[in-house]
Amino acid sequence: MNRLNRIAAILVKLQSQRVVRAQDIAETFSISLRTVYRDIRTLEEAGIPIVSEAGVGYAIMKGYFLPPVMFSYDEAVALLTAQKFVEKMADRSVSRAYDSAITKIKAILQMADQDSLQTLDPRIEVRSRRSDQGIPVGAEETFQTILAALTANQVVAISYQTPASDQPTLREIEPIGVYFADDHWYCIAWCRLRADYRRFRLDRIHELELTGQRFTPSHPTLKEYLQQAANDKHLQEIVIDFDNSVVHHTGRQKFYFGFVEAKRLENTTEMTFLTNQVEAISRWLLMFGDQVRVISPPELREIIQELVKELCSSYL
Repeated sequence: MNRLNRIAAILVKLQSQRVVRAQDIAETFSISLRTVYRDIRTLEEAGIPIVSEAGVGYAIMKGYFLPPVMFSYDEAVALLTAQKFVEKMADRSVSRAYDSAITKIKAILQMADQDSLQTLDPRIEVRSRRSDQGIPVGAEETFQTILAALTANQVVAISYQTPASDQPTLREIEPIGVYFADDHWYCIAWCRLRADYRRFRLDRIHELELTGQRFTPSHPTLKEYLQQAANDKHLQEIVIDFDNSVVHHTGRQKFYFGFVEAKRLENTTEMTFLTNQVEAISRWLLMFGDQVRVISPPELREIIQELVKELCSSYL
């Protein structure tokens, strides 16, 4: 990247975040801190009002924005949510291009909206996907209300229908994040009624409203909660490389084995699973013959080797 393009990209980065550390700029563009200081000085000489604070970072002076163009805050939230799908489902080049586009969109939002998006970003996850289904029809308002609660750390009053009950229950929840898995959107929240964390499916929330009550943001992050849930179930991460010619044969079976995500490479697709059914997944992989390769863990390769030996001995 030439210097002119880099300086323009630094300006976009400064406009997309409230504060940016010099070290972060250096790492993003693979340049030295001395070069960062020189580029910042160039922007200042060009009339960009940059405020710096020792030990904190650089910021654009409040009130300085690029002219607003086509994106509202709600549209930016929708694009941020779509970004989570792109990160999981698209190849790396598409994902990088989308990330670049999102950064430019953030740059033209008002400061308060930028803060809201920055707060929401780690609170939205896409864990797995089985179809092209998005937010269920009729659940858009629920989704937006929960996002508003996440941004402001507000308690939400909901009427929730569980599969085991004939009547919905009234609850007050403290949301920590939303995520998509197995064709449904879920909200993870502290349920005051149950005095514990619960997973609420959005299409089972009949009514909801913001209570105006604030809660202290002392809960784990969404990622921390999901990782802990996996640990509690003693799930093991398994990474398999499938030849692209057989990926479509994995079908819905892959979800039975705890499919998490897929990364499409040039000739193969790398799939990650979280499962406690190592023996079962090893037998399932046998059907793909030499068109799969176990990346990790090494123990799974050993199990498959033993199964192949047993299979060979049965036909001698």
